[in-house]
Formats: sequence, structure tokens, C-alpha cells
Amino acid sequence: MGASCARALAVAGARVTVVRPPRLAGEAWAAAAGMLAAQIEAGPEEALFNLGIAGRAFYRREAAALTDSTGIEIGLAQDGILQVAVEEAQVETLKAKVAWQRQQAQRADWLDPTELEEGWPWLRAGFGGFWAPEDGTLDPIGLVEAFLADTERRGGHIVEDRITGLWREGGRLMGGLGEQKRHPADAVVIAAGAWSGRLDHLPRPLSIEPVRGQMIALDWPKGARSVTVYGDHCYLLRRGDELLAGATMEHAGFATAPDPAAMADITSRLTTIYPAIAAAKPGRQWAGLRPGTPDGLPIIGPEPRLDGLWYATGHGRNGVLLAGITGELIAQGIGGEPLPEELRLVRPGRFWDW
Repeated sequence: MGASCARALAVAGARVTVVRPPRLAGEAWAAAAGMLAAQIEAGPEEALFNLGIAGRAFYRREAAALTDSTGIEIGLAQDGILQVAVEEAQVETLKAKVAWQRQQAQRADWLDPTELEEGWPWLRAGFGGFWAPEDGTLDPIGLVEAFLADTERRGGHIVEDRITGLWREGGRLMGGLGEQKRHPADAVVIAAGAWSGRLDHLPRPLSIEPVRGQMIALDWPKGARSVTVYGDHCYLLRRGDELLAGATMEHAGFATAPDPAAMADITSRLTTIYPAIAAAKPGRQWAGLRPGTPDGLPIIGPEPRLDGLWYATGHGRNGVLLAGITGELIAQGIGGEPLPEELRLVRPGRFWDW
């Protein structure tokens, strides 16, 4: 999120400094699957559906420019995501989602079990599936590297330090307090993921807590056609020659060590869509810490109690999907342009509006 905001601000002509610590265990972007699942989980109750669609569109619009500018591939794959109905009771729900998304002018299809077997014979076809052909994936590590490289190319600076709090004098925001030195700035964007709420001298408590997500990697089935698949609280996708699978949602503080019980639960759930995983040799295991909020929505926009302070955090499971568009919105706001009305749902002050 910070890398995206920096790049967007640099594109807009701002003088940008990214202050980042040495790599922290559990940083969500480094652990993420990188799915652009704007449609696959969204139904009529999804508050940020349009923002997710805009987030996905950002990468289609900017991927080539990022690679041309930096030489870094972000691994954008626009080959769809499938959600399998593993129980008959899910069929009508998923068909209703297809109908609703078509009403929103989005491409969406229902595939019956025969069509699933023809397309992906190594999967368990279940009772059919919801197919979102416009969804996809990318490589989050490549994405962050490209954002930062393009920021530097445009005159931005990357500084290694750990921000401990805001630098304030006489009610004014002066910049950030680092472990090594102070970093002056006219505007500060808090984009510290799960650690955002741990900064000192915030104008009020920031409702961000870590939500651990554990994942595993196995060998991709030889000869199998690539696909990203959702099952019952699980998913799998291909990256290179690996099958990445996950993920848990646990409130375990900042603990990042993989838990064997959680890994067993992921594997058990995956057998409902990929039976062969039960006999697969265990591979890499890791965990990331998503920044979660009480209502599950991100915190994006200006702090009304302190001029110059902006938030781009709390994106939970949608950090990669919403990173690019969030950066552009933050740059738009800092540049003095009005923000879309839809962002009222994610305004920083919403937890204190009573």
C-alpha cells in the first residue's frame, strides 16, 4: 500500500520519501497469494464492489507501463477465477451471484459439472461452479518492487528506517519519527499494514489488528491447465511451477509461525476441490499478517483531527486488489481533488461517528 501511494504521488509530481523498515516477519504483501478476485466473492451485499472492479482495472491499465518503466514483471495473469459449489445447497446462491453480477455489467458464467470436468479434469467438479473470467492474479513481490523502482525513477527516495510515531509540534504535523532520525513532510500517509495502529502520537486510536493467514505450496500437477479455484473457505492457484493454497483467518497477534493444525485444516478443505492434495508431499509453509478492521473495510482518506495526515491501511484480504487504486485515490486527495462519494464507507472517522 505504501509503495503504491508513493508511486501514485510521484506520478502526480510530488516529492516523495518512502520510509520503510528492514523486512518484518509476516508482512502481508510478501506472503499474499496476489489474487485480483474482484468478482469471485462479491454479492449484492458487497459494499466495495465497484472499488474492487476499479482496483482490478488499475492493473490492466498500468501493468505494461510499470514493466516498461522498470523492467520488472508483475506476473499479471488475466485468466479467470473459478468458485466450485462443493455442496448442492451452494448452487442457487452462486447462480444468483452470476445473475446479479451480469446486472452490474460484469462478465460472469455458471459452469455445470460436465463443463468443469472437461476444462479441469484434475479438479473435483462438485455441483458446478461460478466462473469470473475477468478476475486474475499477479505476483505481489514483483508488484512492490515495480512500484518502488518507478517511484525512484520519478525522483522519489527510499529510506530504510522504522517509523515509531508521528512528529508533531504545537498541534501541527511535522512528519514522522524514525528510530534513526526525524523525517519532515507536509503530508504523511500511514500505510504500515498490521503495524499501523502501533505508532505513537496518533490523534486517536487506530482500529487495526493483525489477522494471520497461513498458506502452503506444493508442486503444480504435471500437465494440468492453470486455474485459480475457490472452494469452501480455501483456494488454490498457480505461480510458476508451484501450487499455492490457503488460507486461514486467525486472531493470533503478531505470531507468524505456521501451525500444523491450521495446515491440516487447509489441506482437508482443499480435498473437496483437489482430491490429490491428500497424497501430495508437503512443501513450503508460511504465514502473513493482514491488517484487519472491526467492520472488515479499509481505512482510506484524511484524518479530520490532524491536517496533513492520511491513511491507506486496513485492507485485510483485499490488499493486492485495492493497492493500485488506493494509491491513486490518496494522491488525488493530497493533490486537493475531491474524493469519490463511495469512499465515505472507508473514511477514517467512521468508528467514532456516534
